[in-house]
This record gives sequence, structure tokens and C-alpha cells, in this order.
Amino acid sequence: MQVSTKSRYAIRAMIELALHYEQGPLQLREIARRQALSEKYLEQIMHPLRTKGLVYSQKGSRGGYFLARPPAEITVYDIVTTMEGTITPVPCVDNPQVCDRLDICVTRTVWSKLKDAVTSELSSHTLLQLAQEEKEYREAGGRDICGK
Repeated sequence: MQVSTKSRYAIRAMIELALHYEQGPLQLREIARRQALSEKYLEQIMHPLRTKGLVYSQKGSRGGYFLARPPAEITVYDIVTTMEGTITPVPCVDNPQVCDRLDICVTRTVWSKLKDAVTSELSSHTLLQLAQEEKEYREAGGRDICGK
């Protein structure tokens, strides 16, 4: 199982927004610059985040993006499932009717436990935690990707 580039970049963009929570909107080009991402690609990433209500956008010269909820209320799970859809490793975990071997399948339990473990891990990390770690890293002499 691999997490897509879209999910990884979405998490990075959301951390950037969490670092600026309650400071007004952050322009897309600034998020892209700070994270060394293509602005055009980031535009595609922000669309589903906006559609699912994780971010708001504000138009105009002072416009940009901002989190729709406090960073403590948004998890990595929220972001990944917004970008990827379900994280179910095989279809029968969520929809047993698709499997004609359900009554004799010994691996369905493995796939169910995998889904539960991934869900639990991704749900245990909030944007607030990740933003705090990022801030500490930067303050300790680390730098963001742009050297700022």
C-alpha cells in the first residue's frame, strides 16, 4: 500500500495552513513556494479539500485558503480519505456482497485488521500536532524547503 503524491502534498499544504491558523488566508502561491510544490498541481489538490469542507477559499487580492476547522479537529485520516477515497485494502471488507468466497475466505480478517490499523494510525495524528512538530523543527534550526 502506498499513499499517493496527492495525499502527501495535501498533508503538507494543510500543515502550512495549520501553521497560519487564525492569521487570515494564505495564498496558494505562498503555500506552493514554502513547500516547493507546483502551484498548478496544488490547485488540483485544494479542490477536493475544499469540496469536503476541510478548507475554505477567499477570493480577492487578500484571498487565499484557510482551514475550515481548528487544526486539532482535522486528522491525517481526514486528508488521506479525502484524496484517496476509501482506504480499504480489498473491496469485500466494506462490501461483503462482492465476494463469492466470503463464507470460506480466511484472509478477509487480515484485510479488516489492516484497514482498522491504518485507520487508527492515521486518525491518531492531528494537524495541530504536525504543525507543532513542524514549528519546533523550524525553530530548532531546521528550515522549510525554501530555506526560510
